[in-house]
Amino acid sequence: MGIRFPAVLALWLACGVAARADLKQAQAEPNLEKRSALALNNAAAVYKAARAAYMQGDTDELARDAAEIQESVSLAYTSLTQTGKNPRRSPKWFKKAEIETRDLARKLEAFQQEMSYVDRPLLDAVKARVQQVHDDLLLGLMEGKRK
Repeated sequence: MGIRFPAVLALWLACGVAARADLKQAQAEPNLEKRSALALNNAAAVYKAARAAYMQGDTDELARDAAEIQESVSLAYTSLTQTGKNPRRSPKWFKKAEIETRDLARKLEAFQQEMSYVDRPLLDAVKARVQQVHDDLLLGLMEGKRK
């Protein structure tokens, strides 16, 4: 059992480093739609790392991961809006992002309910941002691009 813990810890640390590298990779992607997808993939990976950090009792790491999730979702939304495309006419990437942000918002809500009452405020800002991005994407898909 003593050998297993260091292996799990090493894997967890490697996942945390890989997740942060993915956000930099997403920022470097020239294709805005692919940048959005990479950023949302990063948000999903960091969410898993945040859960693991909380289970280990590391609320500082959880706070850093929550900030990175928020940054990733914001990057995804900004990238999609920078395309200049109308979400109703070219819905592929917008719909993908809408579905992923909806799922992420649900996971964050469930995770927050599992957390201790005193730790729950750590996820308030990230939950609000993810929900706002989801709502904006959904509105764009339903009404078209805002002017």
